[in-house]
Amino acid sequence: MNIRLYHPYSIVENSTNLLSKEHTHYVVNVMRLKRGSIINFFNIEGEWESEIVFLEKERVEVKFLKKVKEPQKKNKIELAICLVKKTPMEMILQKATELGVSKIIPIISERTEVKELNYDRAKKIIIEATEQSNQMFPPEILEAIKLKDFLKNLKETTKLLFADVNSNDNLSVEKLKNFKSLCVLIGPEGDFSPPERQFILSFSKVVPFTISKNILRSDTAAISAISLVNFINNYP
Repeated sequence: MNIRLYHPYSIVENSTNLLSKEHTHYVVNVMRLKRGSIINFFNIEGEWESEIVFLEKERVEVKFLKKVKEPQKKNKIELAICLVKKTPMEMILQKATELGVSKIIPIISERTEVKELNYDRAKKIIIEATEQSNQMFPPEILEAIKLKDFLKNLKETTKLLFADVNSNDNLSVEKLKNFKSLCVLIGPEGDFSPPERQFILSFSKVVPFTISKNILRSDTAAISAISLVNFINNYP
């Protein structure tokens, strides 16, 4: 398989393009490619096979040869995740992207210890995970929002799937039907406070469900919940 790189701008077949400084470094110094090497570039419009037509240490030019993949349909699964510390948060961003979520919403709750996210670093992780997982759409990552504001602004077309440690209910195909998007909500380390949990459950579009009998870390819970929803959502 050719190296895949994300190209955020529109691609015109048979046109040439100078690579960004970051991509130039990757091609020249990391992968040590040569003139004539083939690379695939992708974005929401599809994926193109491309050839390196000029290469120097600080300048690489490619020609977009032919379209090899049409755009994919976006996954309707989103992730609302309470911010956690740097290492588990980066794991969540990477694995949620690999599992195909279309949007990531960082949440600030009462027990959220971390209040900020390095968005430049987060976007880099998401792009790299998209490249490596053979997908076309890097998930959109929103600005951090307080839990109450997130819930109040929830769209009518979105069903909120609440991974609730106090729930004994399992997800089913029936519960996921007839909604434009499905948003998985994962609490902070230490879980939501009792008033927060009651506030979440007061919304009519919320479906509480269990992931495991065990208490899971936020990163494990996020990966498990998205995998479960993916499986059920694609179930025939």
